[in-house]
Amino acid sequence: MCSSDESDLRITMHLLAEATTKFTLELYQQLRETKDNIFYSPISIMTALGMLQLGAKGNTRQQIEKVLQFSGATKKTAEKSADCHDETSENVHHQFQKLMTQLNKSHGAYDLKAANGIYGAKEFPFLQEFLEDIRKFYQASVESLDFVHAAGESEKKINSWVESQTNGKIKDLFPNGSLSSSTILVLVNAVYFKGQWDHKFDEKHTREGKFWLNEKTSKSVQMMIQTNEFNFNRLEDVQAKILEIPYKGKELSMFILLPNETNGLKKLEDNLTADKLIEWTSPQNMDMVEVQLSLPRFKVEEKYDLPAPLEHMGMVDAFIAQKADFSGISDNQDLVVSKVLHKSFVEVNEEGTEAAAATGVEVSLTSAMITEDFSCDHPFLFLIKHKKMNSILFFGKMSSP
Repeated sequence: MCSSDESDLRITMHLLAEATTKFTLELYQQLRETKDNIFYSPISIMTALGMLQLGAKGNTRQQIEKVLQFSGATKKTAEKSADCHDETSENVHHQFQKLMTQLNKSHGAYDLKAANGIYGAKEFPFLQEFLEDIRKFYQASVESLDFVHAAGESEKKINSWVESQTNGKIKDLFPNGSLSSSTILVLVNAVYFKGQWDHKFDEKHTREGKFWLNEKTSKSVQMMIQTNEFNFNRLEDVQAKILEIPYKGKELSMFILLPNETNGLKKLEDNLTADKLIEWTSPQNMDMVEVQLSLPRFKVEEKYDLPAPLEHMGMVDAFIAQKADFSGISDNQDLVVSKVLHKSFVEVNEEGTEAAAATGVEVSLTSAMITEDFSCDHPFLFLIKHKKMNSILFFGKMSSP
């Protein structure tokens, strides 16, 4: 028997945070050229792939593990005890279970919803063990749908489920006609977030400002402004700076990575690694300083078809009929993944609550303090992190608010 004591859990949590960060950046490298603005939830995508991994065997399973950065995590923990391997990979799924629970907790301070589902064609009976594991670890909906005779109805059914799981914010995940009689297995994940700042921006200070898309072109934006104490750090090696803006409740924070130069984003992107990101966002590497912050109001809704990026990251067999091995999902040998769609929504504005403003009186003005200027008036990266779980929930690029 293996002991599943707290230190083992801590190691797994740390490895999961590491895996999440690596996955986030590998996916970002695939997506970074595709659109001006990018926004996705790595943890939501990983959770859906984690569900798939439970039912995959052989090379298919190994490739999913590699993309999820699981293999390193399971290896490191398994080395502690040779008998623990199964328990260890179960441990990873336990972490996802915890994350899903944390993500879907109801909060007065912010609105955060994540939804995952697996839909299989009617002719494919799911194995009982797979259904039990999926429900146990992922509280996921697993359903058989008649894609052959009722693809349109199936689409509607999936869409309305996603809509109901995301407070009506994410509609029409599957556009009309995207599922067909040849659809066999569909993975769905949707995520919605709306947060309130720990220190809200005063709308009276919001003014029209310029956001520089590049050195020559600017556009007019609504620029929110506040001066307050924030965790801040200069990143000299990549000529950028980082700022942490906590949300009410302080369980979640937005981190903004702002290049010093208007056209400095590419240098930052090229030099971004998981180790650096973990180092930059850890509390001990940031100092509480007074900052004059200018941040544009923005709203992003994005949608991604993920098979191509995932294939580039090494998950190839899952999408090829002759190679996919999902014998852990069904005895039927013809199971193949035909769609992985991801849709996300974020809104950033002045909002906060009066309670947060009243209790947030921790600004100590001393005459010796230098005010840092942090003006987000050119392209930047941003991420939203769950502090307790130390995991990146959302990652994005803002090139044009």
